[in-house]
Amino acid sequence: MSNTPDGSQNTAKRIRLSREDRFRQLLDVAWRLASEEGTDSLTLPRMADEAGVSKPVIYDHFGTRNGLLTALYQDFDVRQTAVIDAAIEASEPTLEAAARVIASSYVECVLTQGREIPGVLAGLAGSPELEAVKRSYQQVFIEKCRKALAPFTGANGIGPAAFWAMLGAADALSHAAATGEITERQAQDELFETIVAMIDRSDR
Repeated sequence: MSNTPDGSQNTAKRIRLSREDRFRQLLDVAWRLASEEGTDSLTLPRMADEAGVSKPVIYDHFGTRNGLLTALYQDFDVRQTAVIDAAIEASEPTLEAAARVIASSYVECVLTQGREIPGVLAGLAGSPELEAVKRSYQQVFIEKCRKALAPFTGANGIGPAAFWAMLGAADALSHAAATGEITERQAQDELFETIVAMIDRSDR
């Protein structure tokens, strides 16, 4: 006979998480599901079953499936930002180092989530939620790159179009690496060359 009193296991299951901890738990469950079964599996009822919570809890945190996918994109971008910030802070004060850090960090962050991020973006295609969140993070990333590259920028400066082109290349190359069309190193090297060429043009 077990020394554990009857019902103690049920009591443990009833321990309430803080709202922040519950949100983190739900995101972790969502990432696992997306990795194992693809983003099509991310419905709110399925999430409730997998996380062992009631459906109202899921709806309270995310509202809709688009809300869940947007939260995943935000979670990815927050982690990506932290990685890139730390890498830039630790890099040598040279153009080559700054360009390499930006290129390597961006590609590595996308590959960390493998096929999940393209699936999240596809699931949110055309949604107002994603457009607002994505544009905000894109602008923050561009400004981060502008500051990191400012010491090496020539007298002609770098216009907004060049940074948007760089970001487009970063996304395309990272996703090509994630789907196996090119290698991680090829994606990083090509993005590095794109950044260096952008800086070179600022001197002309």
